[in-house]
Amino acid sequence: MTNNLPKGSKKLLNAWAFYDWANSVYSLVIASAVFPIFYGALFTKAEVETIEVFGGAIRSTPLISYTTAAAFLVVAFISPLLSGIADYVGNKKRFMQFFCYLGSLSCISLYFFSLENIYISLLSYFLGLIGFWGSLVFYNSYLPDVAFKEQQDALSAKGYSLGYIGSVVLLVFNLFMVMFPQFFGLGEGGAASIEAMKISFITVGVWWIGFSQYTFKYLPKGNKTKHKVTRKVVFNGFRELQGVYKSLSANLSLKRYLVAFFVYSMAVQTVMLVATYFGEQEIGWGGEDEKTLGLIGSILLIQLVAVLGAILTSKASARFGNISALIGVNLIWVVICIVAYFVTTPAQFYITAGFVGLVMGGIQSLSRSTYSKFLPETEDTTSYFSFYDVAEKIGIVIGMLLYGFIDQITGSMRNSILFLVLFFGAGVILLFRVPRK
Repeated sequence: MTNNLPKGSKKLLNAWAFYDWANSVYSLVIASAVFPIFYGALFTKAEVETIEVFGGAIRSTPLISYTTAAAFLVVAFISPLLSGIADYVGNKKRFMQFFCYLGSLSCISLYFFSLENIYISLLSYFLGLIGFWGSLVFYNSYLPDVAFKEQQDALSAKGYSLGYIGSVVLLVFNLFMVMFPQFFGLGEGGAASIEAMKISFITVGVWWIGFSQYTFKYLPKGNKTKHKVTRKVVFNGFRELQGVYKSLSANLSLKRYLVAFFVYSMAVQTVMLVATYFGEQEIGWGGEDEKTLGLIGSILLIQLVAVLGAILTSKASARFGNISALIGVNLIWVVICIVAYFVTTPAQFYITAGFVGLVMGGIQSLSRSTYSKFLPETEDTTSYFSFYDVAEKIGIVIGMLLYGFIDQITGSMRNSILFLVLFFGAGVILLFRVPRK
């Protein structure tokens, strides 16, 4: 039964924000913490550095990087297609649910991830990523539908904060299970810890499906007008994207903001995707157990500090304006990347991670709400947010390719991190060009 709550109502706002609590466990446990460590452990246990895929040998990290990039390309392609259909038939909640369940069940299937069945295993990872980012297209598009403009900054920050807190709760549980598998009847030693990691993938899927039900209970279906899906409608999303692109010429603020967002988001998302691998390869931890604890500990630190960062950035935007706050955050990112080039010890890595968390939550939540404020008066919010997400995903693909290319030709991830300074610096310059009103 549909619950028709008025726009701006507390229950509706809480229901929207709670989806961050439900799905953020994917970005932390799968994308950032447990899966990268589990993936590396499989190669260590098998005592191999390369694996045969599609007739050629490839190292572990390029393989997962290419799979990630391919998934983001798919998301960038299908987002406008599906969002156009969703707006047209007036039921975008069904699409959001589909991707939610696709991602959740794919996470559960990661329990069976193995090098022996690498193709099916990579497919589970691939579909999990598509499910997560696909659902976010529709989730983000609900922001201007459920909240008034004066509520959007605070609500966006609340969503990210709930996401960070919820994902930390589950990660702490999973970390305890990995470090002390004997308490869960899994035995002792490396094999038991790997089994605990596999079980953690199941907990992510169950958590995601379970808590998302509260959101789906109260979110409206979408636009009231309903139409039948025809062959013409299938490509309606791309025509709508073209319409959004043309509308930018009449909205200078939105156009310039999108260009700036594309550039600095490219760097932000790249840092988030490679941070664990940077810490694993470039920091002297002392041993495998110390490395596992250190990496997960630093990720936990980022998540906890990010809650404070999202709140502080929201307050800064209220006082100084969204664009001024984003300029300040990007300048901090410039400093972080320069400092990261010289980081070698665990203590230095922890300090850097703390500052990353402070600006990571802030720049994500403020970017989303700033874009929402620049939108023209329209019911077709999904197409505008689809355009936003496509720009972000294409930026991720470009950022990852450049990062990997520099790492490959120079032999060091440090040079790649330093290169990201250019993107953050360009982001600052482009933000200065955005009209403030």
